[in-house]
Amino acid sequence: MSMQTIAALWAVLAATLYALNAPFSKLLLHTIPPTMMAAFLYLGAGAGIFAVKLVQHIRKSHDTEQALPRKDIPYVIGMVVLDIAAPVFLMAGLTMTTAANASLLNNFEIVATSIIAFSIFKEAISRRLWCAIALVTAASILLSIENASSFSFSPGSILVLLACICWGMENNCTRRISDKDPLQIVIIKGFCSGAGALMIALLLKEPFPGAGYLAAASLLGFVAYGLSIFFYIRAQRYLGSAKTSAYYALAPFIGVAFSFAVLKEAPTPTFFAALLIMVGGTFLAFTDNAGQKE
Repeated sequence: MSMQTIAALWAVLAATLYALNAPFSKLLLHTIPPTMMAAFLYLGAGAGIFAVKLVQHIRKSHDTEQALPRKDIPYVIGMVVLDIAAPVFLMAGLTMTTAANASLLNNFEIVATSIIAFSIFKEAISRRLWCAIALVTAASILLSIENASSFSFSPGSILVLLACICWGMENNCTRRISDKDPLQIVIIKGFCSGAGALMIALLLKEPFPGAGYLAAASLLGFVAYGLSIFFYIRAQRYLGSAKTSAYYALAPFIGVAFSFAVLKEAPTPTFFAALLIMVGGTFLAFTDNAGQKE
């Protein structure tokens, strides 16, 4: 099995784990305020992966991963700042729109990641992937329209799209350091971004919910953010930012399925129209073979 195939499997696993985020966060947001929720999702990711790293150290497992050097600090800072903003936008958006809608809109991350990778970091993007970007963008606009007659946009959808743009920028920062220890990267992401979001939550005077709810948010963060990011970074090493993001586009569709199953949300005709367009765009992105590392 080639490294590209293994990396693709890592990307699909990352997508599946991340798909748990929207529906289960939506449930917890009934009790946990949005910024506090974002904070404990990342703190849970950092704590969980730190425990994995600690077990690895105790067992004296042979570690061949490279530590982050000083020259990578600008990318680390960018990664942390964007990881503070993105989940705050997403959690706030989830309070104003359905989990299924938010899950499908998460595909806009492909657009943001690919355009930034192309325009700033000069990654190659094929004609097929450009067509995928156009379809995903069209579907995202359709999902964001609240009132077609007056062309007003849903505030919740706009916040989710802002989260996708932040994560698109963050994906490219992480791509620059993806050859370093992925566990170390997730620990830094988790603790630093979580602490930043927690400071914002405290400044906003958001109340602490019960310990059980915070434990649930932290566990969700470990699975949907910590383990998901770990596998995403490993996939980026061999696939690049744009291609890994294309595989990661499976997450919204899995998230939609979870949303319908867990939350019993009723889809609208507009949602189904956007879903069909999004499926076409995702198929083009998923089957694009350009730009892979050999």
